Amino acid sequence: MTAPSPYASDSSPDRGGDRPLVPPNPHPWVQLDAYDQSWYAPGRSKVIILIWWLLQAVIFPLTPHASHKPRRWLLRQFGATVGKGVVIRPTARFTYPWNVTIGDHSWIGDDVVLYSLEQITIGQHCVISQKSYLCTGSHDICDPHFGLVVAPVVIENGAWIATDCFVAPGVTVGANSVVGARSSVFKSLPSGHVCYGNPCRAVAPRRMVEG
Repeated sequence: MTAPSPYASDSSPDRGGDRPLVPPNPHPWVQLDAYDQSWYAPGRSKVIILIWWLLQAVIFPLTPHASHKPRRWLLRQFGATVGKGVVIRPTARFTYPWNVTIGDHSWIGDDVVLYSLEQITIGQHCVISQKSYLCTGSHDICDPHFGLVVAPVVIENGAWIATDCFVAPGVTVGANSVVGARSSVFKSLPSGHVCYGNPCRAVAPRRMVEG
């Protein structure tokens, strides 16, 4: 028996009677066989990159959950700037650590990805919560060759990126702002605000209560 074509007529009422479904344009607008990122320089040799990825895959997950010091040390050996008292969970991932700066007493949670094709700068006393993705690389959707686009990400002092957020290339999250869980941040956010949504926007000033 042959499966019915997804473009066959559909007589269900919500489909508008017997009107056939229109197949998508079969011609792709992008030519991925012409993709070229030879202009991009990752900042280290292929050998160093491979060594880092192997160590990150093997060593990081085996370190005890609360043993942040060896993870800080390992990142520094590969060019990251990591301040004092920084918390880094063993399942956090750093594409190119030499493009990462983390200020004093900041926290990097479980399963966070720092896709650091460009610089990622995280200030002091920041929190990047679990499963968040800080992205410095994307593609030009108007380019038929799907060209690589890179831009830095900055998280200023005291900001909190809550769980499972996406921060796009070129974004700055202002100092002491909060980005609510599962938000998608495509534009820079002001300082001192509570922000959330998809796309993320500033909703209200962040007000602190002194204990």
